[in-house]
Amino acid sequence: MKAAAVIVAAGQGKRMGKPKQFLPIAGRPMVHWSVEAFLKLPQIQEVVVVLSPEHLKEHRKDWKDKRVRLVEGGRTRLDSVRRGVAVLSAEPEVVAVHDGARPLVTSRVVEKCMKAAKDFGAAVPAVPVSDTLKEVSKTLLVRNTPNRSRFWSAQTPQCYRGQVLFSALKKFSKIVDASDESQIVEKYGVKVRVVPSTHENIKVTTPEDLVIAQAFLEYRDPKLSQLSKVGFGYDIHRLVEGRPLLLGGMAVPHSKGLLGHSDGDVVLHAVGDALLGALGEGEIGQYFPSSDERFRGISSRKIMDKVLGIVQDRKTRVLHLDISVLAEEPKLSPLYPEIKKSVAHILGISAEQVNVKAKTQEGLGEIGHGNAIACYAIATLQYSHPEKRGI
Repeated sequence: MKAAAVIVAAGQGKRMGKPKQFLPIAGRPMVHWSVEAFLKLPQIQEVVVVLSPEHLKEHRKDWKDKRVRLVEGGRTRLDSVRRGVAVLSAEPEVVAVHDGARPLVTSRVVEKCMKAAKDFGAAVPAVPVSDTLKEVSKTLLVRNTPNRSRFWSAQTPQCYRGQVLFSALKKFSKIVDASDESQIVEKYGVKVRVVPSTHENIKVTTPEDLVIAQAFLEYRDPKLSQLSKVGFGYDIHRLVEGRPLLLGGMAVPHSKGLLGHSDGDVVLHAVGDALLGALGEGEIGQYFPSSDERFRGISSRKIMDKVLGIVQDRKTRVLHLDISVLAEEPKLSPLYPEIKKSVAHILGISAEQVNVKAKTQEGLGEIGHGNAIACYAIATLQYSHPEKRGI
């Protein structure tokens, strides 16, 4: 079967309060999930994504698959469908028209609908209505309670033999809009076959639907729920005379500073290891070994530049840092706000995303005797999208 798909994603999202097609679900824009379901199928030779002018300009390079083409949408849904169908490069055996706001459609449902369309001329996925239906007047009075066993909720992709859809749209070209294009095909005289679908294939129209869609995707693939990663970091340096004391990238007044192959900033070192730990990328010593004289005296800010580059390459962002400094002296509590601001500035996040606290060792051990300072850090990162899900 030679098939094509038209993904309609040019709506304004009036019920959502904003265009919804590119709102993230499980870390990816909603419409990407819809497109991917079709790209998985070898019989799909072309996917036309119909977008608003703004989204067309902004997302022109989102898809690398050569089968994907973008076109500007129309004023109504039916107009957008017409524009999408018009740019198909050849007349396929079957055309599937799908809502960009149905990100949970499966390739199995797509295949079943396309096969039924090839056999019968037209097919739509649907599920039996489960709620009791009420016919209601404009004044909100119940007029009638129909027997729900006769009613099904239509979904997409709505699939048609290419010749059937093209002819129906041409014959009824003056019809401005319809809630779905199958109404035009029915009017054309072709009986539309219903293909039993699943209740997971929801159309996202309200903020609550976003939560439901996220839950379904996580149920299908538990890895999608692991969008947040946590890493732990630790560092300790000896205090010596003749060195400046740097903590979190800022100079702290004290008679001693931290000894190290670098500038000895235990806070940034612990934070760096925490970030790398969350990504499974080892620790900063692998990138700046103490045996390499090129890094002698290196600023910990430069070390953080390398770490943050890895964070960005892995398409993650820092959600939160919790930092605990162990020091008998100097007294750090008055400096919490300044250290928070300094760390936040270096990481390009807000100070509200950083927590700093300090503890003493009650006179115990090297730290308690004022000979060393240590730091623990916990970093929480969030993936902007699961890497294995790239299109």
